[in-house]
Amino acid sequence: MQIIAGGLEHPQVQALLAAHLRSSQSHSPPGSVHALNLDALRHPSIRFWAAWNGEDLMGCGALKTLTPTLGELKSMRTADAHLRKGVARAMLQHIEAHARGCGMRHISLETGSHAPFAAARELYARQGFVECGPFADYVLDPYSLFMTKQLA
Repeated sequence: MQIIAGGLEHPQVQALLAAHLRSSQSHSPPGSVHALNLDALRHPSIRFWAAWNGEDLMGCGALKTLTPTLGELKSMRTADAHLRKGVARAMLQHIEAHARGCGMRHISLETGSHAPFAAARELYARQGFVECGPFADYVLDPYSLFMTKQLA
């Protein structure tokens, strides 16, 4: 697996992100969907990576800079053909290393609080994330669960 910065113009990346957005929209009501579309991922505050095995897209992830010491994990998605292969864990570790290198002290995230997001919550918990309250512009929402991790 090779994790490469960028790639938002690649058709496989666009298809995976579209699937991510559709999935989020199918599991949460409109006001509770916080997945980003392509245009939002192009914002200068966001760094995006794609994980590849040759020409095969395995997954993606992004880091949004909220403050110089706080980043938000965004757009974490593994391609269906690569589930349970460690793609999300590798992407998360790559993003954390980047955040540390930029001087960030924490990474926070918002994910769904209900059953379709259980695997994501379990991954984050195994990687040292703990539940927290809303951060940035988020508000309490029964469909959202907030987590954070202090970076060493």
